[in-house]
Amino acid sequence: MYQTYSRIFRRLGLGFRAVAADTGSIGGTGSHEFHVLADSGEDAIAFCPDSDYAANVELAEALAPATSRCAAVEPLEKKATPGKSRCEDVAEFLGTQLTRTVKAIAVVHELDGAREFSLLLIRGDHNLNEIKANKLPGLDPFRFATDEEVEQFLGCRPGYIGPVGVDRKKVRVVADRTVAAMDNFVCGANEAGFHLTGANWGRDLPEPDAVADIRNVVVGDPSPDGKGALDICRGIEVGHIFQLRTQYAEALQCKFLDEQGKDRIMEMGCYGIGVTRIVGSAIEQGNDERGIIFPAAIAPFEAVIAPMGYHKSAAVREAADKLRDDLIATGVDVILDDRDERPGVMFADWELIGVPHRIVIGERGLKEGKFEYKGRREAEATMVPADEMVQYLRGKLCG
Repeated sequence: MYQTYSRIFRRLGLGFRAVAADTGSIGGTGSHEFHVLADSGEDAIAFCPDSDYAANVELAEALAPATSRCAAVEPLEKKATPGKSRCEDVAEFLGTQLTRTVKAIAVVHELDGAREFSLLLIRGDHNLNEIKANKLPGLDPFRFATDEEVEQFLGCRPGYIGPVGVDRKKVRVVADRTVAAMDNFVCGANEAGFHLTGANWGRDLPEPDAVADIRNVVVGDPSPDGKGALDICRGIEVGHIFQLRTQYAEALQCKFLDEQGKDRIMEMGCYGIGVTRIVGSAIEQGNDERGIIFPAAIAPFEAVIAPMGYHKSAAVREAADKLRDDLIATGVDVILDDRDERPGVMFADWELIGVPHRIVIGERGLKEGKFEYKGRREAEATMVPADEMVQYLRGKLCG
């Protein structure tokens, strides 16, 4: 199905990526989303330009830093940071880099009426990946702590919380891989209006209770396949496939008899293409100030014949009708615009609609034995001998 979907979208002429995705509540052993690449896309896709690796940012793995911690060389100091609750503001106020700050996110896991309070630690310039964090033991599922719960467990209002000095019997500390490798970092002091500088694992606070990949990848992160660095683009999801294997079949005892007459559990998959989304995504991917630029495979017509003076010139009408019939006979999906409109109106309409190839027939060109061809993406028109136009256009369609 992966290969089938890939062939479908290639034949449709769409620029797309098949990306590894989270299986979510559907489950199974794996899934892939098919995204048409477009700046207006609702999903962020992490990919490696030097390899075939691609994954939804929700799933893309952020590898641990290749370098280990340095020695604790800075003293732990509490510094006043009045009104500075965001890492960006704290870094600027203290004159340090944002990458040296750590933000603490308070979450709660509730089970059978009991609450487990945790701090998730992310580097100041990174963002929490809730899907990754939600899969960790002891956090599945979690919710963000209320202000009242933060004050109950940390004795401080949000904005100034951190992992130093907390009661680890009541507060679980989960550090992202990047944070676990940091040294001499800045974090909240658990006191309103104050932050700590020079914080170090082992010296100033115990090692994390857990270290895990809980952040979104960013541009420049190493690719998980080891073949380069990641880049990020946006995409519109137009298809999704799930490899369910036997998860549901076993639960339903869905069996079949094999060639030896033995019961076997069926394997299952879940597949879907967003048919109506394809048109919208093609438009988002192909457009300019004049209108739509459809791929030929899904354009309303492959080509349009725009005759100048169709109802006034018998020679133009005869040439246009013949070209239409010849193109149809060779399998080209063509439309003849026989409206009594000015050339500018016809051109504007077909550019707006997005037909990829336009042929103009006029009396001046006929006198020279030529038709005018213009591709939707081309800036200039090309004069083509009339008796070669069918072959010329078919070459363009096959190119």
